[in-house]
Amino acid sequence: MNPEAAAILFGLASAASWGAGDFSGGVATKRNDVFVVIVVSQIFGVLLLAGLALLWQEPVPAPAHLFYGGIAGALGLVALYRGLATGNMGVVAPLTAVVAAGLPVLAGIFSVGLPSSEKLLGFGFAFAGIWTISRHGHGPILARRALLLALLAGFGFGLFLIFIGQISDRAIFWPLVAARLSSMALLSLIILRRRSTSPQPPLRLPLLALTGFLEAAGNAFFALASAFGRLDIAAVLASLYPASTVFLAWLILDERLSRPQWLGITAILAAIILITT
Repeated sequence: MNPEAAAILFGLASAASWGAGDFSGGVATKRNDVFVVIVVSQIFGVLLLAGLALLWQEPVPAPAHLFYGGIAGALGLVALYRGLATGNMGVVAPLTAVVAAGLPVLAGIFSVGLPSSEKLLGFGFAFAGIWTISRHGHGPILARRALLLALLAGFGFGLFLIFIGQISDRAIFWPLVAARLSSMALLSLIILRRRSTSPQPPLRLPLLALTGFLEAAGNAFFALASAFGRLDIAAVLASLYPASTVFLAWLILDERLSRPQWLGITAILAAIILITT
């Protein structure tokens, strides 16, 4: 398999894994606190990534690289869930995804130049599809705080993707472990500050383990995609993960898709065709 085909395959695998992880994590949060779900699931993800790093005898990157990448990912995660807590989920989530994909696109253009016109058109379809498929109804106009949190989350995730793209040729798993540990530390502090005295339902550990493994696999697939191909193409393909989440909700939970969401799926399919040609 040539490098470009491998990058496309890994990028799509990243989107599928992230989307499935978001779906299983969403199911888990129906019974448990969202921050607890994230921290516990990431414990399983860290174990998987650390095990793979040891198995592949991967060298540990410079501590500064691990630190800054972990902080960027943790910043994005905290800002995202703070933004989602405002009640504007249908706008915060797609805006975060678009900004997170847009930053690596800009970085790729400045570092290696413009991709082909077909791929640029595919990027446009992808951004439109991500936004459309993630919306649930028209929703309220974002308040300034929610808007800033969504932009901050997208900025953090975008920096994390750029960071992973820069060092993925030297290391893949250890930087992801660092990002997980950093976000777990920050979210654990949030949990301690907002600790509730009311009894909590028992954790569904198999579901949380599945969530952690899928999210970790998505990160690893993205790192591989950016190592084999252009960062901007890897980022846009990986950012199609909302389509996987919506598809699983339709398939497993029998959730009905709105007409705009079907249009979003069509736009995403068109984007995949254009980007992979």
